[in-house]
Parts: sequence; C-alpha cells; structure tokens
Amino acid sequence: MKTNTKYVDKIYKLTRNTAPLSLILASRHTQRFPLLWFDDETGTNKALRYARNQNSPFQEDQDNNAILEPIVFENGFLTVKKENQVLQKFLAYHPGNGRVYVEVDKAKDAAEIVKELNDEVDALIEARQLTVDQVENVGRVLFQEDVTSITTAELRRDILVFAKSQPKDFLMLLKDPALKLNANIQLFFDKKLLQFRNQNKEVFFNTPSNKKKMLNIPYGEDAIYIIASHFQTKEGIEVLKHLSALVKNM
Repeated sequence: MKTNTKYVDKIYKLTRNTAPLSLILASRHTQRFPLLWFDDETGTNKALRYARNQNSPFQEDQDNNAILEPIVFENGFLTVKKENQVLQKFLAYHPGNGRVYVEVDKAKDAAEIVKELNDEVDALIEARQLTVDQVENVGRVLFQEDVTSITTAELRRDILVFAKSQPKDFLMLLKDPALKLNANIQLFFDKKLLQFRNQNKEVFFNTPSNKKKMLNIPYGEDAIYIIASHFQTKEGIEVLKHLSALVKNM
C-alpha cells in the first residue's frame, strides 16, 4: 500500500546569532549528557542514539551492530539528505531541537522577511506623514533632548533613520496613547520647569513661584513613566495644566 509521505532533504541551522565554524551535536545518550525523549503514550523516557545503519533513533530499538558517527554543523548549518531518515528523525526528537538548532522553513522565513519589510515601509510612511508638532513630540520621546535646538529637517531625518532601523518600536510608539503626555514631560524638563536632583532620584519644580519637590523616583523605575502616572492623578492633573500654561507663555 502506497503512502502519501514525501521524503525531502532538510536543512538545519544553529539558533545562535553568531554561529561557530563548526559544532558537533551530542548524538548519544549518556549519564553526563542525557539525550532523552518522553513518550506520551507509554509515559517513559526513551534514550536517543544516532547510528547511520539503524532504522530507529531510539537506542532500545537498535541492534548491537550500531555504527555511530558525529553530527557536525558546518558554518552554522547541517544538510540531511532524504535518504537519511534516521538522522532526520533523531534531530526531530533531539532535546536541542528549537533550542540549539531549528529546521529551516523557507516559506516561513520568507513570510517573516516580508512582514519585516512591510513594517519598515509602514514605519517610513508614518514617519514621513508626521506634522511638525508630531515630529517634535516623537523627537522628544525618542531622543529625550531639547528638540528646539535642532532644525525640523534634521529631526525628520533622525526619525526616519530610527523608523527604518527599528520599525516595530517606532510603530508601537505612535500607537502609544501616552505619547503626547510623555513628550510634554520632556518639554517641561527642556524648559527647566522641572529638574532632576539627587542623581535623578528626585523631581523638583523649578517655576518662578515653586521650587519644591514634586516626587521621588522609586529605584529601578522609569522616571518618565512615574511622572506620567502622577500627572494622571487628581492632584497631578492640576499640576500638568499649570506647567502646560507656563510653557505656552514662555
């Protein structure tokens, strides 16, 4: 009886960002380097062993004439021909599958590349369409500096460069409802209406009529997030209105 199984050559690649010139994968179960696969049907662990003259990757199913050989990734890749089904099965069951290496899925990889390119295009389009006010808001949040000392053209250029290199982060930033608030907070610091003190652990007012401390920044917390959270409280809303009015009159 014929089956519909299609045997194909397979390619595997190491998951490390910088793959070594060669890597020898553990190919047999030992006490020092256990290679076990848990069988859900029997509830037992099966020892793995790659032997090129056997039909099974499980040691218990192999005879005493097993011929062992190393499994070597060259330049981060390993090609296994369709005729070597026992090695393909062994790699499928190997505990390093998905952690040390993955099977190359050309269709999936192509789809991921298309998505990345689409994100880049979307980010660049969004960056190009920003109004002058939006450019300043985004610039303050992204670069956390006084954007009034930079020309609009320079700021647009820097934002476009960021959008191209980190499109996902840029698109997430644009969708963040706190974008304008965070930009205003940076503006208050740029205009010296707020100041950090004590190694950025405390925030003080620096208005003509108020030099008091506004709040403390808890250890390990993001200062802008803490200040934004404060500005959303009943007391903080009034402070935000006051600082915003001062900025307009500067």
